[in-house]
Amino acid sequence: MAVMNDSAPARRHRLPLAAGPLVVTELGPPAAVPLVFLHGVLANSTLWTGVADRLAPDHRCLLLDLPLGAHPEPMNPDADLSPSGLVAVVIDALDRLGIERAILVGNDSGGALCQLMIAAHPHRLRALVLTSSDAYDTWLPFMFKPLELMAFVPGLLRIVAQLLQWPPLRRSPLAFGWLSKRITDADSAAFVTPLARASWARRDVGKFLRGISPRLTRRAAQHFAGFAAPVLVLWSRDDRLLPLRLGLRLASDLPRARLELVTDAYTFSPVDAPEAVARAIDRFVRELP
Repeated sequence: MAVMNDSAPARRHRLPLAAGPLVVTELGPPAAVPLVFLHGVLANSTLWTGVADRLAPDHRCLLLDLPLGAHPEPMNPDADLSPSGLVAVVIDALDRLGIERAILVGNDSGGALCQLMIAAHPHRLRALVLTSSDAYDTWLPFMFKPLELMAFVPGLLRIVAQLLQWPPLRRSPLAFGWLSKRITDADSAAFVTPLARASWARRDVGKFLRGISPRLTRRAAQHFAGFAAPVLVLWSRDDRLLPLRLGLRLASDLPRARLELVTDAYTFSPVDAPEAVARAIDRFVRELP
C-alpha cells in the first residue's frame, strides 16, 4: 500500500440532499470500490484525512461531513437530524453518489450510525469497519453524557462552545484529551469553532444529541446475528472512553467479524495512528470476496 496520495487530488462534492446540503470529500480512483467514512459528534471529515491519504492511491475514499457540529453548511431548518434521520442522510448521499453497496467505515458516534445501518439497510453494506465506537449500553460514553443533556437547555451549547475556544480546556479529558493522544490544537479548534460561531451548527447537532440513546444501539444489536457481510472491528487498545469489552462483544456478536487492535491510540485512532488504521483497512478490503 502506498503511503501518500500524490497523484489524485481531493475532490469536493456538495450534495443537495433532502435534509440539506452535504459536503463530501473524495480521494482515489473513481472506479475503485467505494469506502465511505463516518465521523462522530464534534468532529468532521478531517478526522479521516490521514487514513484516506494513505488509502487513496488504491481505494476510492468518500469522507462525509455529517451535521454533527463541525460541518461547513447548515442543513434545512426542518430536517430530521436524529440518529435515524442521519441514517437517512447517509442513504440519500449513497444514492446521489450512485453507490448501491458501500464499505462503511465508522468512528465514535459514526460507528453507532453504522450499526443502525445494519438494522435498517443491511443490503446497502458490502462490508463494515468499526473503529472505536459507541455500542450496546454506551452512547454517549459516561464522560460526555453532560454534552447530551446540554442540548436540552437553550443557550447552553453556545456557552460550552465558547469555553472550548480555550486550548487548555480542549486538551482536557472533558473535551479531546481522552479522545486523542495526538490531535493538534489547530484541528481541535476546527472541530469546535463552527459550534461557537454558528447558531445553525448548534441547532443541527442539538437535534442529534437529543435523539441519541443506548436503546437505539441495543435495538440495532438485535439484528447483528442476521448480518452476513464481513466486518473488521478495529479497536484502540488504550481507549479510555470506549473500552475494549465493547469491541470484543461486537466481534463476537457479528457473525463474520474479526477483531484487530490499534496500539498507542485513543478513540480517535484515525488521528493517533493513521498508518496502522489505513494498513488494516487496506488488508481487509483486499481480502473481500
